[in-house]
Amino acid sequence: MKKIITPILLAATLVSCNNTTNNKPETSEETKAETTATPEELQESYQEINTDEALIATALMAAPAESREECTVIGYNMAGEFVTLKEGSNEFICLADDPTKEGFNAACYHKSLESFMARGRELKAEGKNHNEIFDIREEEVKSGKLKMGDPGSTLHIYYGAKALYNPETNLVDGAQYRYVVYIPWATSESTGLPESPVEPNHPWIMNPGTHRAHIMITPLKGEDK
Repeated sequence: MKKIITPILLAATLVSCNNTTNNKPETSEETKAETTATPEELQESYQEINTDEALIATALMAAPAESREECTVIGYNMAGEFVTLKEGSNEFICLADDPTKEGFNAACYHKSLESFMARGRELKAEGKNHNEIFDIREEEVKSGKLKMGDPGSTLHIYYGAKALYNPETNLVDGAQYRYVVYIPWATSESTGLPESPVEPNHPWIMNPGTHRAHIMITPLKGEDK
């Protein structure tokens, strides 16, 4: 069971949409009292991610909203087995959060990347470290033994410090997004992208000139909803 960190509530993410009807909004103190949740009430809306159903629901939040229903979901279930948690039919595979690890981290990637991702999981299970995994896959991609994925394949990451979610919305408390576009062997010169972000949300190229070259984009907090 993960260690649960008391959630820091972000009120900005929970403000209701403005009323777009012609009726004037209620402004009385009585109405405000009825419709404004207290911090304690908002905190109670988050629960532990401690069922397979919760793992699936939160993993799907990593995918583009219009694609979530048909995504495949894989990962460790609550029994500690790496399984297919949900069968899908579209181009996305979602990797659920590992319930044995601190915090929350789910991902969704194009299915053409599965051989590459699966190889990484296999090498990690063998005890290989990050650098060893990088070097082994680099050589295997160069030799043609390992398929890197179609150029431009995407990886969507949904991550945060707390493994708590709202079962009504499936949003993970405090989680945010990061986006990756794989462009193997690309460089700063071939793309015009810097090798570090110019601004916090500016795209940049990571691992240039390697099999794992990719465009990295981290939206500013609140711009990825």
